[in-house]
Amino acid sequence: MIAALAAALALSVATIAILHHKTPPARAPAPATNPTALQIPTQTAAIAQIDAHRGTTPTLFHLQEDPAVLVLDFPVLHDQAQMLNRIAALIEKADMPRDRVVTESELDAHIRATGGDPDAYYYGHDYRAADLARFFQLAAQQKIPLNPRETWLRDTLNHAGWLKPNAVGALISIPGITGVIDAASRTIIFRHELSHAVYFTDPAYVALTQHFWNDTLTDAERTAMRTFLGKDGYDTRDEDLMANEGQAYLIHTRDPRYFMPAMIGIDPTREAILRGTFVDAIPEPWLKASALAVAPITPTATAAPKISAEPSSATEHPPPHAPLPGEGRPWLPPVH
Repeated sequence: MIAALAAALALSVATIAILHHKTPPARAPAPATNPTALQIPTQTAAIAQIDAHRGTTPTLFHLQEDPAVLVLDFPVLHDQAQMLNRIAALIEKADMPRDRVVTESELDAHIRATGGDPDAYYYGHDYRAADLARFFQLAAQQKIPLNPRETWLRDTLNHAGWLKPNAVGALISIPGITGVIDAASRTIIFRHELSHAVYFTDPAYVALTQHFWNDTLTDAERTAMRTFLGKDGYDTRDEDLMANEGQAYLIHTRDPRYFMPAMIGIDPTREAILRGTFVDAIPEPWLKASALAVAPITPTATAAPKISAEPSSATEHPPPHAPLPGEGRPWLPPVH
């Protein structure tokens, strides 16, 4: 089985190597705005530096390993929610409209009606440049007002050229250390989101992921993964989203507080085969190193929240350390 999977992925890698080329977009300088407007500092940093950062205000990082990736670090979840929740609702939430931007009051009411907290709608975000452009274009067409944080993001992305057709770029966000997010959780969230960033910017990684999702996983494994993601609010009709989230969970999220392959019927032997062949074929050297650095974590007494929070799934999971069939996980909101 190992040899068969390795051969299949090796065949794909030849194609992937050809595709592995991208032209980094122009650097995104801080926009020249009114001095009274929202100001967020910007700097360039490597993965380890960003992970170790402990800010008191939001910070925008240019990822040193890949200039096509921007990382927003939010010490306070409320600031992240104000800037990115409505984008999340438009792009991938199954229970929200996909053809219009909802008002802030509409989204707030919807989240609270399902028993959720708007600040915990997501703990980490990830969007390609085209997704962000679509949000701001729809908001302008529908004359939906932007709040100051959304306005800052629009202006920053416009300066970077990300709102133009065919722009290449990925924006991800990570939370600060809070009462529910410890340092290990932050690292897992960050590495999970980094895998999405590469999926948004590197055609070679897209090819690898699509081959993995469509040809390497069995029908039963895909169905189980889709069910897992559906319970956490993802739009399971979106095949691109399913493949992207599937690779992020199976390869880059090795923490039982968030995900364990046993939850979708994958035993340790099968997990080792899937993960080993995929990681060997990752075309980005720094992402391969990131995947190899993600070691399994033993959950502590306090469960961390999932990277994206979907309140409707909360009652379906047991409290921390309560076992599920096949080594279930402690309850956590979902990873985005």
